[in-house]
Amino acid sequence: MHFLYFSKDCSRAAEQLKNNPRHKSYLEEVSLRQLEKLFSLLRGYLWGQSLAETMEQIRRETTIDPEEDLNKLDDKELAKRKSIMDELFEKNQKKKDDPNFVYDVEVEFPQDEQLQSCGWDTESADEF
Repeated sequence: MHFLYFSKDCSRAAEQLKNNPRHKSYLEEVSLRQLEKLFSLLRGYLWGQSLAETMEQIRRETTIDPEEDLNKLDDKELAKRKSIMDELFEKNQKKKDDPNFVYDVEVEFPQDEQLQSCGWDTESADEF
């Protein structure tokens, strides 16, 4: 590998490495996201960033801002955000084989506050 990998897109470099027939068998169990983070760490090192700076940059790139309007993103950035959300979902998902798995969980939510009504869900005789 050469410096070109690190100066461009880390996700493309990670895909190339993972799909390379020479390395494929070794990287089967390594997620693409992990390889991207590794390339980002190496790129930060080559650009002279401290480890703390690089880790903060990676955290910003791999965290979803709940206030961000995903409709304003281009296709590439949207796919990246979806991939992050998919990974988080897989990480937090409870499966039948998990020791803490409970089937059909019912949760009672506290009703301390006044419920807010929404205009779209109220029925009106005028609408019919």
